[in-house]
Amino acid sequence: MRKKVIFGNWKMFKTNKEAIEFIQDAENKLKLPNNYVAGIAAPFTALSDLKKVSKNIIICAQNCHFKTNGAYTGEISIPMLKGIGITHVIIGHSERREMFAETSETVNEKLKSLLNEGLTPVFCCGESLEIYESKKTIDFIKEQIIKGFKDIKDSDAEKVIVAYEPIWAIGTGKTASPEQAQDVIKSIRDILSNIYTKDVASKIIIQYGGSVNPKNVNNILSQPDIDGALVGGSSIEVSSFLELFKTNEK
Repeated sequence: MRKKVIFGNWKMFKTNKEAIEFIQDAENKLKLPNNYVAGIAAPFTALSDLKKVSKNIIICAQNCHFKTNGAYTGEISIPMLKGIGITHVIIGHSERREMFAETSETVNEKLKSLLNEGLTPVFCCGESLEIYESKKTIDFIKEQIIKGFKDIKDSDAEKVIVAYEPIWAIGTGKTASPEQAQDVIKSIRDILSNIYTKDVASKIIIQYGGSVNPKNVNNILSQPDIDGALVGGSSIEVSSFLELFKTNEK
């Protein structure tokens, strides 16, 4: 049975002091339902301090470089993250692809490097409003997945968390309906089944992201192929972050 994995992505928010206070408060109040996993993707500057105070909340990095070291000013390597105890890293987020010219080829390099180092990648994919309106969503995402998972073997593919984030729904207040999200995520699982096997694809956790909030998260996670959420705005405040889990308590 696949776990329900809800990660907050803080993006470029919170000083170290603010981040520590958030995690300490959330850790004291968080009651995880059975089979649920909670995580926060924090800025690089806060990761080391948050690892020291977190117990039940996974601390995740928002990006990494695929090289072990080198002349890459401003970048962070996987060994650096691993050295402070980081176990999960987001790669290929649409904001990285759109604003910083990240390609599916570089995402593939990051995916391979993370798996080689034993870390869990959170592999993002998703389409723009233009692609969505032209009804080319599945073809677009299929290309992202095929290129992103190139040369990844079956046993490693099972370890990847995939996050489907329609770009048109990120930070806009617009959300794909639970049924729309389910249809695309089912297609993602089918694509992975064709690359690997149905058994492998059935083990891969696939999240939905895009204006997820406490009011809609329960309906989204009730869909059979949706295994969690990658949450932006609703993860910034402790109260709304905790509501993501209270909503789903059994």
